Amino acid sequence: MARAGLNSPHVPAAIVAAQLISTMDNQTRSEISRRKAIEAALTILARDGVGGLTFDSLSRESGISKGGLLHQFKTRHGVLCALLDYQRQQFEQIATDYLAKEGSAKDEPILAAQIAIYREAIKQPSSVARAGLAALIESPTLREELKTSDKAVMQALRDDAADPDLSMLRYFAASGIAFHALLGMSALSESVRKRLFDRLLDEKQWGASTSQPMRRTPRRSD
Repeated sequence: MARAGLNSPHVPAAIVAAQLISTMDNQTRSEISRRKAIEAALTILARDGVGGLTFDSLSRESGISKGGLLHQFKTRHGVLCALLDYQRQQFEQIATDYLAKEGSAKDEPILAAQIAIYREAIKQPSSVARAGLAALIESPTLREELKTSDKAVMQALRDDAADPDLSMLRYFAASGIAFHALLGMSALSESVRKRLFDRLLDEKQWGASTSQPMRRTPRRSD
């Protein structure tokens, strides 16, 4: 069989396919490098704290050139933002897994998933939580995005609740336990925290399983 020449109609398609594969390979390499850098940043934060997170230390820890890191993140603040986004994805996965396993048995599955997120969040190094707070302090834009996201969560909790006030109390109890632990301010032992989270998740202890969500009339504006 004769080989196809440059003018063969099959040649452009092959070239296009090769270019697509090359583009996909580049994207994959970029994603792998970004994930590697984030994991290195988490290691640095756990070991050295927020002050130890620099592009030089990140380059040494990750094995990625400083130029490559600057191309990915631009600034140290960009690294912190990437860590926040990574954390958000991890929390979303926790909620997804919890709902898949326990959601059908809960009268207020959204609240239960949020409590489960805070329960699992305690397992991360406290320095990661401090890095998240540092990013929020440095960036008003991030704070506004977080407030918008939190507002949506609050509304979902209210819509899902038989007693919205009680749901808020359980939610903020869970977040308070988690933040105190992550910031190194909690005197509670791990066993006590586990017992408290188990109780917060147990709807029978809060009367949630005996009532249905209330249909509230829209609030009138004055």
